[in-house]
Amino acid sequence: MAQDPWTESSDPLPRAQGDRESERLWSTLERVLTESTREQRRARRWGIFFKTLTLGYLIGVTVLLVQSDSVAPELIATPHTAVVPIDGLIAADEATNAHDVILNLEEAFAAPTARGVMLEINSPGGSPVQSEYVYRALMRLKAAYPSKPVHAVIGDIGASGAYYIAAAADSIHAAPASIVGSIGVVSSGFGFAGLLEKLGVDRRVITAGESKAMLDPFLPESADDRAHLQTLLDQTHAQFIARVREGRGDRLLSDAVFDGRIWNGETALALGLVDSLAGPDEVARDLIGAAERVYYVTDEPLWQQVTRQIGVGVSVGLRQWLRAITPPITP
Repeated sequence: MAQDPWTESSDPLPRAQGDRESERLWSTLERVLTESTREQRRARRWGIFFKTLTLGYLIGVTVLLVQSDSVAPELIATPHTAVVPIDGLIAADEATNAHDVILNLEEAFAAPTARGVMLEINSPGGSPVQSEYVYRALMRLKAAYPSKPVHAVIGDIGASGAYYIAAAADSIHAAPASIVGSIGVVSSGFGFAGLLEKLGVDRRVITAGESKAMLDPFLPESADDRAHLQTLLDQTHAQFIARVREGRGDRLLSDAVFDGRIWNGETALALGLVDSLAGPDEVARDLIGAAERVYYVTDEPLWQQVTRQIGVGVSVGLRQWLRAITPPITP
């Protein structure tokens, strides 16, 4: 019996459909494998990135801790200028507070290879109490280490309480455009008594001691309270002036410097508030005689140290890593 030419085994149509399905299957598998490979590469790149970043931070922290330990006087072997920053607002609850600054000053003076101490000042001032503490500590340390000169270098600004501290230095230096001075005391506020009266609000305050509510902004100003506050300000101002006179001596050329005004570095030089127009590098190299500067900031929070010490290094490393993994673009 003759074979049917249209049997399943001889039908060309199913064979063609099977070939197409096989091609689609292989094409799908190829796409899946390709995408899987790409995903693995992406995951590997991100893994390398995060591992590199983590390693960088670990190395940075380790180096930082070593550097922090190296601030200890017995571990610095080379002659250097010991730098203590006075940066930002001076207050008990700020980074620049008397306790931490004095600890840094004590380490700086005690370092046997420190040729001198530099105060790097960039501060608008702050608490007169904190400034007085640092001033007294500086005078004490200068007496204990008479062979070590102390120079204050003012950056953008060294005013009010910051200048109070600078006055304890053997000499003060600034840039021509530095802001210097503000030897004065101020107290300011607002009074809302008239506003409350217009609104029909009755302010009720009960005190034991008739002046306990002095300067309450919701009560009318008292002439006696104002006079008392003025006396306090005058006394604090007199203390400020006495410290500046003690530190600067006959280098001050005019009493006009005590009226609370600020001057630029050039005018401050003419008035005797500063001794020269010089920066940290010049002072360290030419006046102290040790160009290498070592910062005594052991009490700075660890995260700030990490950011300051390795932030730039991480940024550079990140750019290099991105450049390495990014394929070149060709026309």
